[in-house]
Amino acid sequence: MIVIDGSTGEGGGQILRSALGLSLVSGKPFQIRNIRANRKKPGLMRQHLTAVQAAAEIGTCKIDGAIIGSTELFFTPDKIKAGNYHFSIGTAGSCTLVFQAILPALLMTDMSSEVVLEGGTHNPMAPPFDFLETTFLPLLGQMGIKIHATLERPGFFPAGGGKLRIAVTPAKELKPFDVCAFSKTSLSAKAVCAQLPGHIAKRELNVIAKKLHLADADLDQIQLEDYGPGNILTIMVRSEQLTETFTGFGQKNRSAEKVASQTVREVTNYLSNRAPVGPYLADQLLIPMALVGSGSFVTGKPTEHTLTNIEVIQKFLEVTFNLKQLDSKRWEIRVQK
Repeated sequence: MIVIDGSTGEGGGQILRSALGLSLVSGKPFQIRNIRANRKKPGLMRQHLTAVQAAAEIGTCKIDGAIIGSTELFFTPDKIKAGNYHFSIGTAGSCTLVFQAILPALLMTDMSSEVVLEGGTHNPMAPPFDFLETTFLPLLGQMGIKIHATLERPGFFPAGGGKLRIAVTPAKELKPFDVCAFSKTSLSAKAVCAQLPGHIAKRELNVIAKKLHLADADLDQIQLEDYGPGNILTIMVRSEQLTETFTGFGQKNRSAEKVASQTVREVTNYLSNRAPVGPYLADQLLIPMALVGSGSFVTGKPTEHTLTNIEVIQKFLEVTFNLKQLDSKRWEIRVQK
């Protein structure tokens, strides 16, 4: 049994989610201690418990310690089952992070699956649906995987109430890919207000237009009255190989101008690095590339999140990650068996 210390590295929920997915595809049981030890509220929260329960159902697993607040979990996988699944978090916890935990297993079945997830779809501390749809899933498509994600109902933090429907058709053979070249880009931005005054989105887009020199045709303002409250700002940077997505979230006592300016800083840093894969996408690509056993991408300086994820992956799969610094801003991450 693999033993994992959940307090190592960044010490958050990513360690648990990666371990769940990797245990399912490798068939190796694990024990994790000190779950989320570096967070204000350690242990399993509702979102993490849902991920454990979802993984256990898909992998017909035996689990011990799966209760709210638990800091230790035993997880023993069995046979992965494709099928139709429905998981509800019950809070504004992230649907996309639950999906992250079960995706590796769904990729390794020989039949299609459909998963319905209810909870938060646009959370400040998780990849929002826009990132999933625009950035991550198209890259999986280059590996031969067909995934169609539908946002049936948005769920903003802290209210939640969102709903995603995701259809997964595994590839007969996963294809490796390399995302190393930084090509010419085009930019666009979208600001959404749900049950909030529309001037918030307008002010955010005004900042974007001024600082990134975007025309009106590149800006989209959306007003929602049936869901919310919530405000999300999305800037998309398109190149030949991929579209990177950068997101800002409205918060109490934080002006629309500050939300927009912070998001612009993330975009300008990305453009100045000239590394095609941003820090959040780098985390997401590690496990799919490890399942293939080859491939590479160029990113900025690896985050603690990325380094911790690599450490967990190498506990379950017989792959090696090689990190090479190319210059002061760019690193190449390559995986091989």
